[in-house]
Amino acid sequence: MLLEDKVAVVYGAGGSIGGAAARAFAREGARAFLAGRTAGPLDKVAEEIRAAGGAAETAVVDAGDEAAVDAFVDGVAARAGRIDVSFDAIGYGDVQQPLMEISQADFLQPIVTATRSQFLTTRAAARHMTARGTGVILAFGGGGTQTLPGLGRFKIAPDALEGLRRQWAIELGPHGIRVVTLKSGGVPESLPTEFPGAEGIVDSLVDATRLGRTATLADVGDMAAFVASDRARTLTATDVNISCGAIVD
Repeated sequence: MLLEDKVAVVYGAGGSIGGAAARAFAREGARAFLAGRTAGPLDKVAEEIRAAGGAAETAVVDAGDEAAVDAFVDGVAARAGRIDVSFDAIGYGDVQQPLMEISQADFLQPIVTATRSQFLTTRAAARHMTARGTGVILAFGGGGTQTLPGLGRFKIAPDALEGLRRQWAIELGPHGIRVVTLKSGGVPESLPTEFPGAEGIVDSLVDATRLGRTATLADVGDMAAFVASDRARTLTATDVNISCGAIVD
């Protein structure tokens, strides 16, 4: 298995992206620690992992709260002995409006949420990873040159995360820690079924690809597990494009 005997922490594990990664990590042999702000969705993912023979523990954690993140990570390291993988897949709560119409608060909130969380969760994990000289930090989102009008911060926050990812990769690389972003171009399965205009959004996501299909949640999980594994040991300071050609690098 790709992650046999590894210890993986996943933030936003009760959500679709985080849950997909947590399931894949556990399936590949990792001991998964699931963090999120709501117990119910976390417990559901953990139950599915255990039913499939995997190992999972849950904790209610606000990934934007410095003290809570530090206490959670220190607790995981104390119980499990180490942290091998940290994947931050929290939602940003973005508001999509043209920049001329969006309020300052709505514009800034998701950018601050994304960068603060990724900063805090990475720093907490890196404190333990540097002592062992190994570890993998994963983020989800990613940037690119393509954009559309009316997205508000939707494009800007992932670009900001990429700048943060580059800085972490440069500073943590000498300690043996890899830092990688996964970017998808949109995963239709992650849209709530009641989301307004979901069908049209899905069609537009598929039309934007070169392959005529989008990444699935299973694809996200599989790629996250691969990138977190030693088979991807040459990957750092980069993003991994799983957009089926919707984002052209």
